[in-house]
Parts: sequence; C-alpha cells; structure tokens
Amino acid sequence: MTTDNKHFNENDRIFYSDGYRLAQTAIHTGLSNATLFAAIESLYSAIDGLNDSILALAERQKLGVACHKGCQWCCHQTVYANSYELHYLSEKIKTKFSATKILKWLEIAETKFAATSVMNEKELARFKAPCPLLEDGACSVYEARPMACRIYLSTKLETCLEFYHHPENEQNYPALIDFPLRAGRMMNEGFMAALKGYGIETAEFRLEEGLRIVLKNEQPNFG
Repeated sequence: MTTDNKHFNENDRIFYSDGYRLAQTAIHTGLSNATLFAAIESLYSAIDGLNDSILALAERQKLGVACHKGCQWCCHQTVYANSYELHYLSEKIKTKFSATKILKWLEIAETKFAATSVMNEKELARFKAPCPLLEDGACSVYEARPMACRIYLSTKLETCLEFYHHPENEQNYPALIDFPLRAGRMMNEGFMAALKGYGIETAEFRLEEGLRIVLKNEQPNFG
C-alpha cells in the first residue's frame, strides 16, 4: 500500500492504512457481501471509538460538544456517501424495515433528488432539506449511517443554527472538530484504494441520489 500525497501527515497515513487494511482483509478472506459488510462495520467501529475518545477528553477538559440525539440541524444539509456505504445501508434498511416504510423513504429521496440534481456546488452547499431517513428528529438508521454523518462533531450549537437558518452567511460555518473529519476521510480513502486495487470501482453520491438507486434496484453481489 502506498500513498503519493505529500500533504499527508503521519496521522493521515495511519488512518489511510487502517482503512486500506480493513478492505484488504475482506478481499483476502474472499470478497462477498458478508466480508465486505464486516469490513465496513469495523471501519465504522474504529471511527466511533475515536469519537468516543474525543468526547471523553472534551468532557474532562470541560469543553462542550453540541451533538446529541434530537439535535438534527446537520441532517438537513447535503451529505455524501460512497457506493459501498450505500450498498451496506440499503441492505440494513431492507432487513429491518417494511416495504411500506422503504417506499416512503424512496419517495422522499426522489423529491429531494429532483431539487438537488439541478443545483450547482454553491447552491447545494446552501440548500436545506431533511434527510429522507430523518424521522421525529432522529436518524432511523443510526447504526448504519455513513461515515460523513459519524465524523460531524460540532462544538458550538449556535454556529449550526446560523448555518441552518442563514447558509448564505459566508462568515459562519459549523464549529466542527477537525480531527475526526480528517480521520474518517482518510480511512475511507484507504478503503476505496484497496477496493480499486482489486478492480472494484467506487463512486460518491449525495445521499438522496444514492438511496433512490439502491432502494429500488438490485444490489451488486460480491459472492
């Protein structure tokens, strides 16, 4: 495994290697839905463990972290997920929820996609609409949520509220903790690189875009 990016620091390389190793484990074991999903769960478990450590440290140092169940402001903005994350997420949804519920979420995803698909990058950054999977102020698929949702930790609720109500304010952005953002991004980069080395191309989708694909189409089967 190699990385050519000269801007990677030592932590970046470590997290990239962790993601790469997890995907390689699935590949060497014999890539299948089961081994891929196990690798994704290990990927998520690793970043969740890192977040727990950050939260514990913040509490000891009396630093506030604004995120908690029912705080849903970030669930109204554009979220991206990789194709393997969407594959995992859709299988969890299809296993746990009824066809009626899935159809409802698919309809919401279609409506949101119709709005976002004609937007440019700047418009997407400002657009606010609830995630199709958001219900009663909470994520319906919290345990299977994508990496982008897991690494979003804000220290100041007021910055999230301002970003929600006034996204055009370019002087404000949610006060996010940088370390989990970089760690999660690098782990995903490594995971994707290992899959690509095996001949599996990955792609990134807006969540509503990906959901409308995976919830109504057959999924790729890896074995």
